[in-house]
Amino acid sequence: MAKTLFTAGVLFWCLQSGYSDDPSAADAKSAKEPAAVFFSEGFEDPGLLQRNWYDGTRFMISGKEPYAGKGCLEYSWKTGATTPASSSGVRRLFDATETVHLRFYLRLSPGWGWSGRSYHPHLMHFMTTENDKFRGPAASHLTVYVEPWNGKLRLAAQDIQNQDQPHGLTQGPLREGYNGRFYDSETVLFNDDRWHCVEATFQLNTLDLKADKPNADGIVRGWVDGKLVVDRSDVVLRSTDFPNMKFNQFLLTPYFGPGLLPHEQTLWIDDLAVSRSRSGPVTNGK
Repeated sequence: MAKTLFTAGVLFWCLQSGYSDDPSAADAKSAKEPAAVFFSEGFEDPGLLQRNWYDGTRFMISGKEPYAGKGCLEYSWKTGATTPASSSGVRRLFDATETVHLRFYLRLSPGWGWSGRSYHPHLMHFMTTENDKFRGPAASHLTVYVEPWNGKLRLAAQDIQNQDQPHGLTQGPLREGYNGRFYDSETVLFNDDRWHCVEATFQLNTLDLKADKPNADGIVRGWVDGKLVVDRSDVVLRSTDFPNMKFNQFLLTPYFGPGLLPHEQTLWIDDLAVSRSRSGPVTNGK
């Protein structure tokens, strides 16, 4: 796990329970009870900073085969790079919530290669009210991760900044300065260059303040193309050190650790939405 999710390079850049894995049931529920959407982004133009995104400098919008609309966000790596050359990482704040759901569409370039390790690349994160708006994701009171790894969907969490808190770390012990827990899909899901709908839900565990301990009832769930592929409802994401913790920040920060990029390659992202409950795949794309 050392050097796993949390390299020093990521510091530079500086997910409600009860859903069915039956997409028709989820769609029916969504139709009756629309999700409270915090924000959505179609990446139709590069004006993200005018739409409440921040901490980014450049955005390449590709009009070649977007999932929907006229464009999608492109991230391309050059040989030997860690961060993409085409677009920069970027963040967005949203209303504080104990449950957060992410939906986006992802496409990888033909011949996409993986890191060859048990970690990387990073892609998207959520952070909480316990850190400021510019805190790096690699060393926080809680960062949760959504990323493709070795063809699988990986959801993960780390909290290495809590090592000196009264109740310490919730995401396992430090290993060479890093900690974290992984929640991976069982099967390979990203092995082509088609658009895939990726969804993830994170719900903070409750706390027994009287007994001064966390309850193991946090939720981590993931879907790819409407199929439930990660399903955990026994997770601890916070301790009683943080009774007021809520998710309030989203980060889009694609990153390969030094020496881990296999070759030049590109990924595209489209139709992204962050909400309080599951919104499900959209049907107006290609």
